[in-house]
Amino acid sequence: MSAEQTTHQAVRQDTRASSPSRVAAPGPAGARWAGLVPGIAAAAAIAAAATAAGGLLPVVGAPVIAIVAGIAVAGVRPVPPRMVPGVAFTSKAVLQGSIVVLGLNLSLSQVLATGRSSLPVLIGTLVLGLAVAAVAGRILGLRGDLQLLIGVGTAICGASAIAATDAVIDADDADVSYAIATIFTFNVVAVLAYPTLGHVLGLSQHAFGLWAGTAVNDMSSVVASTTVYGHGALQYGVVVKLTRTLAIIPICLALAAWRHRQTSGLSQSAGATAVWRIFPYFIIGFVVAVAINSVGAVPAAWHQGLADVATWMITAALAAIGLSTRPRAIRAAGAKPMVLGAVLWATVGLTSLALQSLTGGL
Repeated sequence: MSAEQTTHQAVRQDTRASSPSRVAAPGPAGARWAGLVPGIAAAAAIAAAATAAGGLLPVVGAPVIAIVAGIAVAGVRPVPPRMVPGVAFTSKAVLQGSIVVLGLNLSLSQVLATGRSSLPVLIGTLVLGLAVAAVAGRILGLRGDLQLLIGVGTAICGASAIAATDAVIDADDADVSYAIATIFTFNVVAVLAYPTLGHVLGLSQHAFGLWAGTAVNDMSSVVASTTVYGHGALQYGVVVKLTRTLAIIPICLALAAWRHRQTSGLSQSAGATAVWRIFPYFIIGFVVAVAINSVGAVPAAWHQGLADVATWMITAALAAIGLSTRPRAIRAAGAKPMVLGAVLWATVGLTSLALQSLTGGL
């Protein structure tokens, strides 16, 4: 580990120690929460600016603008100590809350609505994407967390999957930043290239929606590419993408169990009890939110507003992650993460088309 990474990890450890959710610091609770305000305000300010800029540049989107802006600010001036607790809170607690809000837009019935032909494509691209991430990452010599974050980001749902995974494994902020930058790079490429490729391949609205929903990483980019292609592609692509997002649950549960056993040396028999102790409880909130929406308790008129709230929360969390990042640590990662992202982007896209062809979807 380089000196930069060592220093950065120490900052993260100090940040976690400063968080009221981690340590019962002395003094009244109100004073501890007041200590979060400067960092939260800084992240919120960047998120507000990024949201405005994202409206002018929808292909790029607010989340990627926020993390780039946060990194730029951190590159000019590192986060002062008084802001560290609030930045840490935003990058974790707000991030976890955004995943719960996303659940209010999901319905278990949507999984069935995608039809028998879509599920093999969803499952096949997910499994192959994660498998290729493990193999290609090992060949490239990438560190485990960065390889994993790029893998889940490509195979599941971009920044949301990276956010949920980071909430479980507590990855280094430099790894999170580089993974998100990699994912969004290929999101932009997909938005620009997919509609043209779809017309060249003669894809129907249904086929293009399934292709975009399974092969484009982030929901905003799925919406952008399918909107260009047609209304039918947009409707189907969004349903497929929302269904794909449900894979966050088993992935995060498996990662929570694996990471705890890895760090504590648990025996197989003791694993289940210990995993429950460190269970990422925001996942329960996510499941409850999905259940609430599944029974129709969330009015349809609220869905767009909830989606906007979730996007803003993710934007604020990514701004905080950017503020916590040391740009030199990202530069030190080199071109390998981008190469991995390119390999996975091509793998998932080609696999989606191949599986659609095999199942009669093309």
